[in-house]
Amino acid sequence: MTGHQARPYRKARARGLNRLRALRRVLVDMKRWYLNRFWGMDIHPTAEFSLSAKFDRTFPKGVHVGARSYVAFEARILTHDRTRGLYVHTRIGENCFIGGRSLILPGVEIGDNCVVGAGSVVTKSVPPRSVVAGNPARILKRDIDVGPYGRFADADATENALVEKGEA
Repeated sequence: MTGHQARPYRKARARGLNRLRALRRVLVDMKRWYLNRFWGMDIHPTAEFSLSAKFDRTFPKGVHVGARSYVAFEARILTHDRTRGLYVHTRIGENCFIGGRSLILPGVEIGDNCVVGAGSVVTKSVPPRSVVAGNPARILKRDIDVGPYGRFADADATENALVEKGEA
């Protein structure tokens, strides 16, 4: 390898439940098919989600998840509010990451290339290329660069550094 070529990144070794990735992928694909086919949701074929993520089934046609987005464990996407008689569409854009135990309220639109912090309660729509967190969620950063599934552009370099140190 010559001096001007970049060294390839080294990924962390699959441990724990990550060793069952192939089985998990099959289960997620089956659940996505079920949610789209029988409940009428609009979850893109490349979208990923935790098996514990919850999508509102009271107004299922209002659930929209874009391409290459990820909804983490125990996150909830709501499309209705019975107290106000609302049945509205809730949209998550492309290349988004919705953190664990987040709550996306009815009618909210998450723009493309966004990251929602864990445990956030998103009460208002989020502009594209933003990081939001908190209760209620507030914009922490704008004009961010993320790749598929809301992974930050420098995440590979960070993971590689941890592998090199033996910490991953």
